[in-house]
Amino acid sequence: MNTFDPDALECLAAILEEGGFERAAQRLSITQSAVSQRLRALEAQVGTVLVVRSRPLKATAAGQLLLKHTKMLRLLRADLENDLRELAPSSMRGGREEERVSVAINADSIATWALPALHVLATQGLPIEIITDDQDFTHEWLREGQVLGCVTSLDQALRGCRMEALGQMDYVAVASAEFAARHVPDGLRAHNFAGLPFIAFNRKDDLQRVFVAKAFGLKHVTLRQLFVPSSEGQVRAVRAGWGVSVVPRMLVQQGLDAAELVNVAPHHHQPVALYWHCWNLSSEVLDALSGALREAAARHLRRPGPD
Repeated sequence: MNTFDPDALECLAAILEEGGFERAAQRLSITQSAVSQRLRALEAQVGTVLVVRSRPLKATAAGQLLLKHTKMLRLLRADLENDLRELAPSSMRGGREEERVSVAINADSIATWALPALHVLATQGLPIEIITDDQDFTHEWLREGQVLGCVTSLDQALRGCRMEALGQMDYVAVASAEFAARHVPDGLRAHNFAGLPFIAFNRKDDLQRVFVAKAFGLKHVTLRQLFVPSSEGQVRAVRAGWGVSVVPRMLVQQGLDAAELVNVAPHHHQPVALYWHCWNLSSEVLDALSGALREAAARHLRRPGPD
């Protein structure tokens, strides 16, 4: 098997992660010409194109495999640095930019329980990169080899990966007290939801429609939607009176307790099961990440059971 130049592999990763040759050059502190030369040399060694020069840039199938390989090498280096830090703490100055340990976590988990879970690892110097997406799509980042693990709502393990259930997040439909009093004084009903604006995370977010469909036993639901690509932003938009949003209960519980927010469908909630997927590798860093997320989920998420 060919031995690939680590600098060339990191160059490929930088191009794909930064989305272009110029930004890759800035990150690696080399010229854009040098970036192109390293990529061409790697493509010549592999014998195929690794990057599709489109907008945005995309990895080919071979490029995705090498990107995953590069991230595995980063994980090995992170493990090595962790071991060396224990033997000679004064010699460790923190990881390089290109040695980031990447995970994909859904935005609602980041806004509620996941950041506290990673606090100790981050403050100990682990160079974590958190990539955020909708819980139905973080899986794709792992499938493409761009992250070493993900928190997702999908329960199908990928080949070469392991999976464990974390628990359930409960979602509720909320509005500001003023909005609720004016537009839905009797709560959300099958006859009035169509006239209300719903605040979704982005166009991939189907949770608002799923909630309404299940609450009222409907097969097809069309909503008036506004898009705010931040969990905290969705709640701020609700507080400002923009409309209704289906959000994690733990994110709005304080506002509900203070009567600033109103649960406009108090008899309905939507449980979303979350799972942790990661590469099936023997790694202290990966085990530490898995353990931290597992312990935090046990404290904050509901175990599956009868509603």
